[in-house]
Amino acid sequence: MNNRFLNMILSVSILLSATACGEAKPSEDAQNVTEQTADSSVSDSSADYDKKRVTVDGTSFKVDGKELWINGVNTPWQNWNDFGGNFEESFWDNHFAELHEAGVNATRIWVNCNGMSIVRLKSDGTVQAVDEQHWTDLDKLFELAEKHDIYIMATLLSFDHFKDGNSGCDKFRTMISDDTATQSYIDSYVIPFVERYGKSPSLWSIDLMNEPDWVHENAECGKMDWEYLSKFFAKCSAAIHENSDELVTVGLGMIKYNSDKFDGNYVSDEFLKSLGGDNAYLDFYSTHYYFWQNAYMGYPFEQSPVSFGLDGTKPCVIGEAAVISESGRTPEQDYENAYNNGWNGVMAWTSNGVDNCGSLTELMPAVTKMRDLIIEKIFPLE
Repeated sequence: MNNRFLNMILSVSILLSATACGEAKPSEDAQNVTEQTADSSVSDSSADYDKKRVTVDGTSFKVDGKELWINGVNTPWQNWNDFGGNFEESFWDNHFAELHEAGVNATRIWVNCNGMSIVRLKSDGTVQAVDEQHWTDLDKLFELAEKHDIYIMATLLSFDHFKDGNSGCDKFRTMISDDTATQSYIDSYVIPFVERYGKSPSLWSIDLMNEPDWVHENAECGKMDWEYLSKFFAKCSAAIHENSDELVTVGLGMIKYNSDKFDGNYVSDEFLKSLGGDNAYLDFYSTHYYFWQNAYMGYPFEQSPVSFGLDGTKPCVIGEAAVISESGRTPEQDYENAYNNGWNGVMAWTSNGVDNCGSLTELMPAVTKMRDLIIEKIFPLE
């Protein structure tokens, strides 16, 4: 999110104007990346993993055969680009404990906000190296999440990577638009990520990119065609499905590009498979919502996902929504209405107040109420 409201407001005026990798084999560039998988400190107990792993059953999430509802939040960062030198272990340990106590079972974390030092790219968009400290910090993050029974949605990229002012913006734009560079990113980062953390009971899902809408719409982020973005999502999702059991999503900034009711579903199974083969698909939808969208796309909490515009083929989560909203509704009303209308979860922005949209203090009545109403679906293993 981070300074997105100005971008969003500028985008409102144009709202209505309107990928399988085969057998993923490491590229030559990947050989230059430090070995990332063999010595992970994350628990590899297959029995524990099988019991806690989140799966999809039709339009529901399941854990050990029991339904899971995401009583979630966003804790996107504590220190921008935390996982590569800014990691504060005590914060995450204490905050995960606080979240679990409040009834929260999942949080969305940006494991790379825009850090060029985390995944270093060459001028041709291929990967030069992945910082070893990144892996070390993430090892500890997943260890802490497992300790406190918190599921993590790990967001690997954001529109911030592509934004003017980021020293690597041109390299990331090239990485998205060039097949060789995309494959280098997959071989050097995406596959090592799922090989390292794919057996962690705490890795619920991978969000390939935060709000690619702005990479498409905004000149300052490259104004890239969906042809490139969707092909990137297709290739990455196929690689993840071919190398792990992890669930994949894309945190679209608005329903506009996630629905044939509006501009089209650029992450539909049909479209992604046409770009990347049979393993190219999302396991669930996680569109975002802020009240400025209401006049154009409606209010999701008070209608079903299908009525809002999603295709009804898979679970649907509201992946971001401001804790403090201009809607006049309370978080308690929104969380309960979302549940009653068939959404599979809500993840408010944020739990730690990093972007002036509220924090766990304001959200507490909502998540604790949901915990008390449906505890068997929020903590199905307890």
